[in-house]
Amino acid sequence: MSVTIYHNPRCSKSRQTLALLQEKGIEPEIRLYLEDAPTADELEEVVLKLGIEARELLRTGEKLYKSLELADPALSEQAIITVMTAHPELIERPIVFNDEEGRIGRPPEAVLEIL
Repeated sequence: MSVTIYHNPRCSKSRQTLALLQEKGIEPEIRLYLEDAPTADELEEVVLKLGIEARELLRTGEKLYKSLELADPALSEQAIITVMTAHPELIERPIVFNDEEGRIGRPPEAVLEIL
């Protein structure tokens, strides 16, 4: 089984999640998603694997979230995904996924459900 983590090394939860995976003997593919932003197709797949709507993947505490008025319920899934591809800092982190499903590492132990 391949495991990937969308990782931000400056985020404590992301670091904790990566360390937890490594403690379990799993060396995931590390995607520094702020430097290598996912495409719209990749984000659609991540949302599908997480079993959530794109809106649930947004970091609502970010200033950019407010300035772009992303709380607007009229925004479509595609519009939200497009915004996240342009502004990956709005993507919740960390995200861990395998070939079939994924989890957001908040708390870090949540990712153990898919391993």
